Amino acid sequence: MRSIMITTSAIKFAGARGSRAQGTHGLRCSRAIQARAYESTTEYDYDMFTLGGGSGGVRASRMSSGFGAKVACAELPFGYISSESAGGLGGTCVLRGCVPKKLVMYCSEYAEHVKDAEGFGWEIGESKLHWDKFMEKKRKELQRLNGVYGNIMGNAGVEIIEGRATIKDKHTVVVNGKEYTSKYICIAVGGTPHMLGVPGVEHCINSDGILELDSVPKRLAIIGAGYIGVEFGGMFNNLGSDVQFFIRSDKVLKGFDEEVRDHIMTEYDRRGIKINTGCSPKQVKKNDDGTLDMTYSSPDGDVTGTFDQILMATGRTPNTANLGLEAAGVETNKQGFVVVDEFSKTSVDNIFAVGDITDRMALTPVALMEGMCLAKTLFNDQPIAPDHKNIPTAVFSQPHIGTIGYGEEEAVEKFGDVDVYSSSYRPMRNTISGNESRGFMKILVDASTDKVVGIHIVGPEAGEMMQGFGVAVKMGATKADLDSCVGIHPTAAEELVTMRTTSRQWRGKKQI
Repeated sequence: MRSIMITTSAIKFAGARGSRAQGTHGLRCSRAIQARAYESTTEYDYDMFTLGGGSGGVRASRMSSGFGAKVACAELPFGYISSESAGGLGGTCVLRGCVPKKLVMYCSEYAEHVKDAEGFGWEIGESKLHWDKFMEKKRKELQRLNGVYGNIMGNAGVEIIEGRATIKDKHTVVVNGKEYTSKYICIAVGGTPHMLGVPGVEHCINSDGILELDSVPKRLAIIGAGYIGVEFGGMFNNLGSDVQFFIRSDKVLKGFDEEVRDHIMTEYDRRGIKINTGCSPKQVKKNDDGTLDMTYSSPDGDVTGTFDQILMATGRTPNTANLGLEAAGVETNKQGFVVVDEFSKTSVDNIFAVGDITDRMALTPVALMEGMCLAKTLFNDQPIAPDHKNIPTAVFSQPHIGTIGYGEEEAVEKFGDVDVYSSSYRPMRNTISGNESRGFMKILVDASTDKVVGIHIVGPEAGEMMQGFGVAVKMGATKADLDSCVGIHPTAAEELVTMRTTSRQWRGKKQI
């Protein structure tokens, strides 16, 4: 067991290692905590013991410590692929999700940039990806970020205990056979990739594994088409893989606006990505040459295809198994997620849960918000419930998606009277490069109030655009507010403040 304790004031840690000057991808320490608001007089070893050092757990721990609480956080040793014995400070997002995924995205998009450059007169010549060099740099960056999180926690005064933690009772946590008592317990152990129970599934990879491939597969099958599948499908298509999706439904990205779903499917078809609908895997067999034969059901009967890798992108499950929740009396739902109230409190009055372990929104910024709200509630005399309404998000598909609020179908069902503004466009760069990719934008307005209730963007840097418009929607912007804003020209974003004519209108839930 490794235990680290650095007692440094909350004021000092704002300028410590892991600060903005160190370059931490937005991980700089907060200057908001200027004074300790909580006096630690607990009869227990700690005021709060956090299980899990991912986004939510780190935020809850260091903020609580900054307010004056005595805090410990248990996390597994660092590993690129998660397991019962490997994890690491930073959690899924930093080590096996958002960060490495986006690094792969950047790597993959250079292939398209090289092609586009020729349209502008550049003679590039033959280009070649040295995947091993990229992987070496990616791994070094993840190691660095894992260390940054350790510094952030240590400098905030949080004790880091390395090992697997379980809950013995409502005030006791066990790590490596040693018991620790705490006034409060915060469960932030996140989730893990879900694998379908088909014969031969052990030959498939999940979202952890695809980020640790030794080479780019020539033929990649992807089971599922949510965030994870759609993102990796676009990336590996750019990298040169022959990508095929196998999904039970008729479209990708369930839960998104229908036009957005249609647009992405059109774009993926144009890129040569095959989306097989009405299909489910039945069996996977590994051949002597290392290739994989997958038999799957289809509308035309059972079919067998051969691939170099098969990615199971079929969702995530909460890490609640063997955590000791039953012994402590913590309630979970049918899917295994921890049930919490609006303040992240579980069925046990001193045990709380944040992040992907709860059945709310499995997004890193949401976990950060939940962790911050919990710290303020418990140790800053500032009860605050996390607000899960109007949360902007992005899908790093090819092209990117940015979205906030309702999709058209949801908006019509909710408000009845809805004005729809939409536009399909060709990015300026593509008019010369020859790239056929098109963008799409959509604004949904509650006609009775003129309030913007949804914005959807498909195109280059859609996530960057959406962050700013997300603030506007969160503040209750109206269509008149958007119309009154002068656009920045020439940009794609100006389209959202220059659309004046409705594409269609709904009144009483009927299109007119």
